[in-house]
Amino acid sequence: MKWQASFLIAMAIFISGIAYAQVKIPAPSPTQTIKQDFALGNIEITYSRPSAKGRLVFGGLVPFGKLWRTGANKATIIKFSDIVYINGKKIDSGAYALYSIPGEEEWEIILNKGITNWGTTNYKESDDVVRIKVPTKKNKNNIEDFTIQFANILPESCDIQLIWQKTQVEIPLTSPIKNRIRTQIEQAMNTDKKPYYLAAQFYYEYDKNYTKALENISNAVKENPKAYYMWLYKAKIEKEMGNKAAAKISSQTSLSLATEQKNDDYIKLNEDFLKKL
Repeated sequence: MKWQASFLIAMAIFISGIAYAQVKIPAPSPTQTIKQDFALGNIEITYSRPSAKGRLVFGGLVPFGKLWRTGANKATIIKFSDIVYINGKKIDSGAYALYSIPGEEEWEIILNKGITNWGTTNYKESDDVVRIKVPTKKNKNNIEDFTIQFANILPESCDIQLIWQKTQVEIPLTSPIKNRIRTQIEQAMNTDKKPYYLAAQFYYEYDKNYTKALENISNAVKENPKAYYMWLYKAKIEKEMGNKAAAKISSQTSLSLATEQKNDDYIKLNEDFLKKL
């Protein structure tokens, strides 16, 4: 009977060990990954989000004037799929550690090659890719969890915001893409399938060359006479050029096609457009 008792005790220990190995609890500073399409690529940031928990954060939990991992646990990692510029400094595509040195009135923002670092451990200044200084801003709301987010997103610029409690800083990014798009369009125009509609969008929205925009949208509607969205785009270009009579005809064509194809969104868009002519 002794061997049976010993066996049962051993099994109980084994089973409890398995159960313990399966225990999972939430991390105190959970990891978040955010991703944003920007310019001709995208930006991805992975970081851990500590909470204030009643503590003073900057100047307390996070000292002023000292290197910070910009989050918790591992170094915060930012990945660029395409070239960007920070304060005029070209940053090649790839992954970087995002460090910072918080201050009361301004922060120093650092991109560093140490992407395998645990926090600030093994940080080397010689691995810095760029350093910039950015001013602090005051938030009206008290933000409990450290937050990184994208804001002010435009075709060639955006900001990365770092926010905790009532402190906010913004990292400005730019990506001059106009000439790259122009080159792509010029090359595509040498093919059999010419991107007239995309070319019209580029010349209208980026280049402000309304003559070329109108030329391309006119070719686009010739190839796609039932495309109500192209007709409305043509109307917008014509209005911008001061030709309200032509804009009215194009919008009425778009309205008729949208009605025929039962697209309520474009019916309303055209009705609103015609009222403002």
